[in-house]
Amino acid sequence: VKDTIFKVHTFEIEKRIVKIFSNEECKFKYRDSIFKRQLKEKVIITKVEFKLSKTPLNKTSYGAIIEELATLKLDPSPKNIANAVINIRNKKLPNPIEIGNSGSFFKNPIVSTNKFELLKKDFPEIIGYKISDKETKLAAGWLIENLGLKGFRKGDAGVHKNQALVLVNYGNASGKEILNLAKNIQADILKRFGIYIESEVNIL
Repeated sequence: VKDTIFKVHTFEIEKRIVKIFSNEECKFKYRDSIFKRQLKEKVIITKVEFKLSKTPLNKTSYGAIIEELATLKLDPSPKNIANAVINIRNKKLPNPIEIGNSGSFFKNPIVSTNKFELLKKDFPEIIGYKISDKETKLAAGWLIENLGLKGFRKGDAGVHKNQALVLVNYGNASGKEILNLAKNIQADILKRFGIYIESEVNIL
């Protein structure tokens, strides 16, 4: 939503004052912002203003949206694209009501395009999305799946069977067990690919 956020209203905890940030001041990047960096745990977001286009933009380039629209036999429109995204997510992501999870546990790592090309020589099927002339975003789910960990389970802590980015709690896993599983995955990916994948969730 970074392209449509106009202003973010916050309450600064220490000074007990309200401060409003423009889109530019939020320093939005891929799953990142000033609120995850300099202002982490320092402010509470109380309101967000959006500035929307009156003309449908119909962005369908991400993921499997075009394929899903074709499957549903729907033309691109804001409502149809939303339904396609919901269908894709329902297929891949577990319902937290049915099984404990926090959604995507890891960020997709961004590497230099040179690094991606070198990886491609050893792993021809590696998935990457060029985000600039110099940088490529890798699919962390593919990296985890390539290690054979999709569907892996140790006790009640596991990697979801349909989406390797999602760690799940089958019932009685402790927070420490989930965290240990995450650390093991990070260490295995670093060893195999020379890449460190960051956790996306906030660990308290």
